[in-house]
Amino acid sequence: MKGARIAEPAARTPDAFAALYDEHFPAIYDYVASRLGRDVADDIAADTFVIALRKHGGYDPEKGPVRPWLFGIATRLVAQHRRHEMRRYRALAKLGPEEVADSHENRVVNWVRAEGLQPRLAKALAALPRGQRDVLLLSAVSELSHEEISVALGISYGTVGSRLSRARKKVRSALGEDNDG
Repeated sequence: MKGARIAEPAARTPDAFAALYDEHFPAIYDYVASRLGRDVADDIAADTFVIALRKHGGYDPEKGPVRPWLFGIATRLVAQHRRHEMRRYRALAKLGPEEVADSHENRVVNWVRAEGLQPRLAKALAALPRGQRDVLLLSAVSELSHEEISVALGISYGTVGSRLSRARKKVRSALGEDNDG
């Protein structure tokens, strides 16, 4: 079923769709969890496949494989939760290295450490325009190619490159890194 196209008649059967789900759910889940946290990742990732099942007729196999289409759906669902995401990044950016034990803030600090995010990175991500943040996270977290990101977000290949370049430059600058390297 690897690389199956949902628009193909064989992929419309329950077993074929289940195989598609099994193949792509972990990557969609990881992407959503990186954007919104693991607490909502199951629901959002599952919603991605519910929407894909309902809108399978809207998938155009001429535009490429189903994987970027699914990431596009997931990215739009993440956008619906953008306020939550922005509050989360802003809160992470304000955290200090020492927090009160057993507090909500301490749980957030532990989550940040577990996720590998640092407050400056969270602040830099929060400061990016949504389009740049989406492209950067689809590239960095989900390892989608420029072509796949183009399909996922419905933007041109060149726009992906320019948004990614701008986002990387802004994040490097916010982290105090050399932009030439």
